[in-house]
Amino acid sequence: MPKPVICIGAALVDELFHATSEMLLATTNDATVTKTAGGVSRNIAQQLALLGVPVQLISVVGNDSDGDWLKKVSLDAGVKLDAMITKEGLTGKYTGILNVDGSLFSAFLTNAAIHLITPEHLQNHIELMRSASYILADANISVDTAEWLMNFSNENRIPFILEPVSVPPARKFRHVELKGLFLITPNEDELPVMCSEQASMTQMQIEELLERGVEQIWLHNGKMGSALYKKEKAITLHAPDIEVVDCTGAGDGSLTGFILGKFLGKDDMDCLKLAHTLSAEILQVNGAIATHLNQEKLLSRITNYYPS
Repeated sequence: MPKPVICIGAALVDELFHATSEMLLATTNDATVTKTAGGVSRNIAQQLALLGVPVQLISVVGNDSDGDWLKKVSLDAGVKLDAMITKEGLTGKYTGILNVDGSLFSAFLTNAAIHLITPEHLQNHIELMRSASYILADANISVDTAEWLMNFSNENRIPFILEPVSVPPARKFRHVELKGLFLITPNEDELPVMCSEQASMTQMQIEELLERGVEQIWLHNGKMGSALYKKEKAITLHAPDIEVVDCTGAGDGSLTGFILGKFLGKDDMDCLKLAHTLSAEILQVNGAIATHLNQEKLLSRITNYYPS
């Protein structure tokens, strides 16, 4: 039986307000609203499960109707929740304000309670952790938990991937030992805050993270595409030219596609193509999950964006 990918981090209710005209400050803006299941690690877990990858989600929800709903959505998709935490109180919520073109204007995160995912909790589920093929955590987890995961992954030779999420959680890792980290996935805003002030240019920042022990840095450049850096080489891939409906979850989808590629044994460039393809598909629908795709359909669509 294939070993699962273990995803650790946020599970949230995504409440997205889509502006119907150009955003104005300090006044009322007309909008439509959608509610979907979200959270970086939860999104990745659900998308992986829909694409036929065995997956376990370690996250936190409240003992309210939103928490029950998030667990049901995840379980229905095929995500296992053997080490899920249910806390007293409200489930976390991500409230996003989207411009008329689907890009993010601002966002709020409330009640996530990710601090409850402690090293002790993971240690209590050590056999589950040892069963992993890959471990993915989003940077909403505490530094202590991330350090435990790095030590665990190095000792057990299980690749560990860290997704920075956004600037505030990424900044926590500026002075953290990253030796043996398999992959980190910043964008152009997150990369500088993870590095020292002396590393003032992108290439210097990449070199600093490599010197700190990161095996691979996958730098996301939005519409410009992405670049995967290792000590011995770097590869780049342009992003498909598409009409964006909703930017929510595109980064999560991109990382999901990359993990799927690695799970299937593909090389780095094919992993990037798969990642960009899934991200493009998500950008063209509302919400953070491409529910219209299974693994076969996704693989067949790569050539739509990257003809041989």
